Amino acid sequence: MEIIRPRTLSGFMELLPEKQLKMERMMAVLRQVYGLYGFAPLDTPVIEDAQILLAKGGGDTEKQIYRFQKGDSDLALRFDLTVPLAKYVALHEQELAFPFRRYQIGKVYRGERAQRGRFREFYQADIDIIGDGTLDVLNEAEIPAIIYQVFRRFGLTRFQIRVNNRKLLSGFYAMLGLAERSGEIMRTVDKLDKIGPEKVAGLLQDDLGLTAEQAREILRFTSLSGSRDQVLPALGAYQGKEPLFDRGLEELNTVTKNLAAFGVPEENFAVDLSIARGLDYYTGTVYETALLDHPEIGSVCSGGRYDDLAGFYTARKLPGVGISIGLTRLFYVLDEQGLLNDALPSAPADVLVLPMTADPGPAIALGEAFRTQGLRVQLYAEQKKFKQKMRYADSLHVPFAVLLGEDELAQDKCSVKNMATGEQLLLTPEAAACHIQKALAALNGPIILEK
Repeated sequence: MEIIRPRTLSGFMELLPEKQLKMERMMAVLRQVYGLYGFAPLDTPVIEDAQILLAKGGGDTEKQIYRFQKGDSDLALRFDLTVPLAKYVALHEQELAFPFRRYQIGKVYRGERAQRGRFREFYQADIDIIGDGTLDVLNEAEIPAIIYQVFRRFGLTRFQIRVNNRKLLSGFYAMLGLAERSGEIMRTVDKLDKIGPEKVAGLLQDDLGLTAEQAREILRFTSLSGSRDQVLPALGAYQGKEPLFDRGLEELNTVTKNLAAFGVPEENFAVDLSIARGLDYYTGTVYETALLDHPEIGSVCSGGRYDDLAGFYTARKLPGVGISIGLTRLFYVLDEQGLLNDALPSAPADVLVLPMTADPGPAIALGEAFRTQGLRVQLYAEQKKFKQKMRYADSLHVPFAVLLGEDELAQDKCSVKNMATGEQLLLTPEAAACHIQKALAALNGPIILEK
């Protein structure tokens, strides 16, 4: 039989167990924080009817989507978690209580060119709040508080949540007589961080046909960035000229005014008028989050307000607001730059129990007793020599090995070996569990280290 060379497709990530455990730690933080704010867990199918997913994607969605035929069915892999959510809410609108708050951590698929830090299959971690008919703007102020708590619990302090409002932008473009082109302009301006102002100005003129003066005015306006007290007074000069602009300014004022009440320090957020988000379904507040010491990473968390995403699936008005963390990309760049905390325990078990007698029964019982105390326990059942057993414990990076031989059994105790320090203690099972738990608590720390 011919051996097929094992390989992983380009743009798809596979992690070894040690790194997968770090990824799982990040997911656990996300689930904990999302749950603290009253979000319910949700999962949706990876494969959907292509018509559902393409109803209101906009931008490059149709080019990037994985689409295929199965019999007579036109199917596609989900490219984000927001459009499937809109379908879900429309489908179950009679069974849900509104506002409906959900979180979802799942894989999505985009057929874009695979490159360093960019994947075709990746995890997103989303939260969304869906209203029935209306959704108060106060919900849009709460979202940054949740982002703040997530990143603080990851161990980060040097990050900034940047906020803008698309009504504000659309109103400004209407003042320039460009209301019909606002979507195209926003998608172009959204590339500022990637290609810079000169190239954006070129695209505005060459691709969209704007005049040099219009391009300059747009870049001047979108360059406004800073604290609430710095940016909002400058925007007051445009007030009263366009109703849509005024509504956007009012919403931006409400969101930024309430951030402090939600516990977000001023140094961790800013108003940034260059943010637009590339997808057309955003209609109000938009967010992006950046690591201040690593601007090359780009946005690590983004989202915003959408008023009619479910409009293709139901006549009922279901506005929403949400954010998404590109978890796979964030993990990749943090790992690449050495920012993941290698000191955290990375073994699949806290304890490796090593039977040293012919009868494995006492070792099995000891492992079960440890598990009732919340310890993760692996029982080594292979008939190997002692050195081979310890070599396995080393290779697993398990914090503790617990040996149970005839001498230990005679005393109703077990030998607890700290694999990092080499210290070995003879303890009762109850004392052993307590000792291990205290040692593990001391090893806990932030997932991400700032440098």
